[in-house]
Amino acid sequence: MGTVVEFFQAFGAGGMFIHAMLDAIILPIPAFFLQVSLSALNPETAIWLATVGYIGCLLGTPVGYAIGKKSGNLLLNRVMKKKWLDAATDMFRKHGEAAIMVGSFTPIPFKLFTIMSGAMNYPLWRLLCYAAIGRAVKFYAVGILFYIYGRAAESMVGHGLSVTLLAAGAVIAAIWFIVRSIRNRKKQSEKANQAEEV
Repeated sequence: MGTVVEFFQAFGAGGMFIHAMLDAIILPIPAFFLQVSLSALNPETAIWLATVGYIGCLLGTPVGYAIGKKSGNLLLNRVMKKKWLDAATDMFRKHGEAAIMVGSFTPIPFKLFTIMSGAMNYPLWRLLCYAAIGRAVKFYAVGILFYIYGRAAESMVGHGLSVTLLAAGAVIAAIWFIVRSIRNRKKQSEKANQAEEV
């Protein structure tokens, strides 16, 4: 992992862009590690690095999706244990939006969600919308911490930030579930009223 991060680190913001793009396509090492490394070197550029990484990730998302559409199942079977893949597939079928939102926050490699979305014919526009929200929070949380606290933010980032982001993802997913349940009940109620009128 260190060698890959060091390689991209040599290219600065350009390396951040490429790494974030590849993170959404195929690279097994999350761009998070490079972002932390580069932000620690130059905390004053942390927001810029977050922006560059965020744009790179969003541009890579449709590519990961296209790979998933073409050969996603074959690829996922090779890189994931069957029990994990089955669990992820089941979760994705039932709660695709929530899975993407939570996955955007967590240390789980984001490419898993882009490839799985393509493999399951999940609408690309929805993937991009939910990825845009989740990835913005993750990239900018790190960027803002480094911009405000400088190199001292390095001790805040890591396990503590991962737990916080995971909790935030869980809260957002819970809100999404509640909103969706209310909408579904409203639709059922409207259908029942229409049926009575007929």
